[in-house]
Amino acid sequence: MPVSSLAVREIPLFPLPELVLFPGAHLPLHIFEFRYRIMMNTILQGDRSFGVLMFDPETKEPARIGCSAEVLHSQKLPDDRMKMLTVGKQRFRVLDYVREKPYLVGLVEWIEDQPTDQDLTPLVGEVDQLLRDVVHLSAKLTSREVELPSNIPSMPQELSYWIASNLYDAADEQQALLEMIDTENRLEREAEILMTTRNHLAARTALKDVWE
Repeated sequence: MPVSSLAVREIPLFPLPELVLFPGAHLPLHIFEFRYRIMMNTILQGDRSFGVLMFDPETKEPARIGCSAEVLHSQKLPDDRMKMLTVGKQRFRVLDYVREKPYLVGLVEWIEDQPTDQDLTPLVGEVDQLLRDVVHLSAKLTSREVELPSNIPSMPQELSYWIASNLYDAADEQQALLEMIDTENRLEREAEILMTTRNHLAARTALKDVWE
């Protein structure tokens, strides 16, 4: 399918091992490699944005779909290392690589979820309840107080990104969720993940109660 030139642009790319960035998620960075110090100094003089791609240490290849990041705060250290706080903005697909040195630059197109007339309110409610069940059981199992943040999104797409970005030790699953272009499908998959986690935690909690 032809791509509109308005939807295509060149952006610097930052591959990160087993890390998937989602729109709205904050990503702190410690920049120490020379090539990425060059990259960050360049983008700070421009629109302060770049692309984050998950890098697979086994295949040595970056994913083709990633998320742009915008620099919110930056601090240059005495030895030229940099500390940054960034936030995920918009997903993209890499169409081609423009250059590889001194850092990777790609020609990308922006991607969005498909619009839907479906009422996702019931699904959002189900996912929200599963999330709360998982947090409650985790707190009970570890005998520690665990609280959900008060700013969890309530809109379907934003909630789906928030859930995905907070999955623990699941980079491949996160990448699959990032690549989905249907909010309903993403939420349904997250409901499956949360239900499996809830059942696992419930079984462990029941076993703990028996032995205490």
